[in-house]
Amino acid sequence: MGFVGRSVTRLEDRPLVTGNGRFAGDISFPGQLHMRVVRSSHAHGRIISIDAEAARAFPGVVAVWTSADVTAIPPIDFRLTKIEGLDPYRQPILATDRVRYVGEPVAAVFAADPYSAEDVADLVTVEIEPLPEILSADAPPASFDDAAHSTEVALVHKGYGDVEQAFASAHATVALDLEIGRHSGSPMETRGAIARVTRGILEMHGAAKVPHWNRDALARMLGRAPSKMHLYEGHVGGGFGIRGEIYPEDVLVCYAALRLNRPIKWIEDRREHLIAANHSRQQHYRVRAAIDADGRVLAIDGEFFHDQGGYVRTHAATVPDLAAAMLPGPYRIGAYRIVGRIRLTNKTPCGTYRAPGRYESTFVRERLIDAIAAKLKIDPIEIRRRNLIAKSEMPYAVGFDMLGTEMTYDSGDYAGLLDKALTAAKWSDLQSDLQHRRAAGEAVGSGVAVFVEKSGLGPFDGVSVTVDTSGAVEVVTGAASVGQGVETAMAQICADALGVDYQRIRVIHGQTDRIAYGMGAFASRVTVMTGEATRIAAAKVRDKAIAAAALLLQSAPDTLDVIDGKVVRKNAPQGPSVTLGEVAKALRPGAKILGDAIPGLSAEGWFESHHMTYPYGVHVAVVRVDRDSGTAVVERYLVAYDIGRAVNPMLIEGQITGGVAQGLGGALWEEFRYDAHGEPLSVNFADYLMPTAREIPPIHTLITEDAPSPLNTLGLKGAGEGGANAVGAAIASAIDDALGQPGAVTQLPVTPERLRDLIRSRPAR
Repeated sequence: MGFVGRSVTRLEDRPLVTGNGRFAGDISFPGQLHMRVVRSSHAHGRIISIDAEAARAFPGVVAVWTSADVTAIPPIDFRLTKIEGLDPYRQPILATDRVRYVGEPVAAVFAADPYSAEDVADLVTVEIEPLPEILSADAPPASFDDAAHSTEVALVHKGYGDVEQAFASAHATVALDLEIGRHSGSPMETRGAIARVTRGILEMHGAAKVPHWNRDALARMLGRAPSKMHLYEGHVGGGFGIRGEIYPEDVLVCYAALRLNRPIKWIEDRREHLIAANHSRQQHYRVRAAIDADGRVLAIDGEFFHDQGGYVRTHAATVPDLAAAMLPGPYRIGAYRIVGRIRLTNKTPCGTYRAPGRYESTFVRERLIDAIAAKLKIDPIEIRRRNLIAKSEMPYAVGFDMLGTEMTYDSGDYAGLLDKALTAAKWSDLQSDLQHRRAAGEAVGSGVAVFVEKSGLGPFDGVSVTVDTSGAVEVVTGAASVGQGVETAMAQICADALGVDYQRIRVIHGQTDRIAYGMGAFASRVTVMTGEATRIAAAKVRDKAIAAAALLLQSAPDTLDVIDGKVVRKNAPQGPSVTLGEVAKALRPGAKILGDAIPGLSAEGWFESHHMTYPYGVHVAVVRVDRDSGTAVVERYLVAYDIGRAVNPMLIEGQITGGVAQGLGGALWEEFRYDAHGEPLSVNFADYLMPTAREIPPIHTLITEDAPSPLNTLGLKGAGEGGANAVGAAIASAIDDALGQPGAVTQLPVTPERLRDLIRSRPAR
């Protein structure tokens, strides 16, 4: 019926726009207790004592826990890492002998209502002996603890080719020192978890992102069989990588439900979120490039320091691994060598945030490309064209692995998309207009950034598709939804493969009691992996329906088709037919038509892939700088993105637009700052400056389908992170152009204070 490729209306939205959404805060159970976490007020220190007697005596208090009450619970384990030796750096659910960042959980209070719990938490007195703070990943490695573990917890190495020879033979070199600030996601809904034990099953509500992995990890930590634990995902008010990982609070809620035999509810406030949920991004790079006389890149060499914060959380080495692997991007680099140094500091621990590692390394790579153009006085667009990997070279083996998977760009026409982006931006007219405005005294400029994304991380996904006796279709998947339109996209894919209207399809996700296995939603994987599994399962149901209908209609199976929920004869679609609901009735248990088949009209589909897909894009920004205030105003923004195959263009446009908005925050405003003793200075939205609708420019999207992936039947690639990936790079280039100062921007975010410093310190050309 041709639903794939159409911007059909989202199925998810009716309960949300009618006020019937069910978020973690909406979930309550009779007799529940409320948890409040007592947090460290020191960035680094040794715990001398915790006095909870006054708190325990407060009316309505059921329990106050410290680390002594949770000794049976191991530290939180890792997800997505191949690096050994990180176990000593895992986070306990309550601090034991010392604290390592402001906001670290030290104690937990359980009371009859949230107000009492908050009051009681203030009665817990924690005495801490301050220890020296480490607040820069550039600082020499020190001792992490009394066992002499180093604060440099691991190194990430990527590379190929003879770097030394490339630099020895180079026509010229460029070297840059670049920094990306610390920022992260701030979803509308803060974290929350509600746990209860019912019929011997431990339930946790408020799950997100990776419910099945979290179920298994929590079961291990609590000593339970996975079959005795279920996680339930409701609506999620934003994910962005930060939500849905296992944090100490999730474990505490579940353990308390078991120990106290009462439902337990915890909802964090915004200050807690800003100081305790995963931060991300903060990296410092020292890189250099060797080039020939035409500006072609012979080699890139360098190192970067990744500020991990006080512990290594569930993502482990994921972000620096991605940064190191994706730094070469869409360019043909003759030789490559990078070392990422993962170091602990006395700040909030870090994890992933939309386009993790790529936002950072795209900024670095595109700054290098702009520096090469300035060095040789060649147009930045031309330099990019000379170095882009050609369409004829696809598939292109990069030369190393990422997250344990060999990197091979599956398909792409990078130069073709660059041309389309420049055409859509009316580049020649734009440059003429900017020249006139600069001649009139304005500081205005344009910037371009080209990037490759990764998506479709495996290794598997499974889906069950069932048609009931009314003809309605249910799709059950182990994927999760963080608002990206999973239900609509999977319904569209199922609809085309099965031959029904997508609005008759109900998609169930994030419920670990409905399907045994699931990988969740991360790394822009759902459309690729779950989508292909959905297509496979729906095709099996279609085949089963046709086989059964062939008996009912006394026709050969190859003469039949499924159209709009009916099995019809191909040469006479208006003739005799049977609905899918009638076929489902005919396949009831005990029916003669069944034969040896399994009762019911249903099937499972499984898809495995050990290679990722690689979408790619181009960002074009126009920025005006106010020289007096240091304000950078983004006037226009365009993203060209090749998705391989667009299931729902409207959803992709929404993903890109939201990603750009988040990328602009990190490029110009958002930054977690600390004082000299590790005290957070960005603990509310007055100090942590997120962009509002006023600061977001018109965002134009150009979605192309020039390079379908050969790795799945539909040619799908992911869309979730391309809008954020290159924003910092494009904005930096545009600010350089506006100031007439090539290479001026070396640090993100480019706050007004930093921009004023640039204007004062470097004369325009």
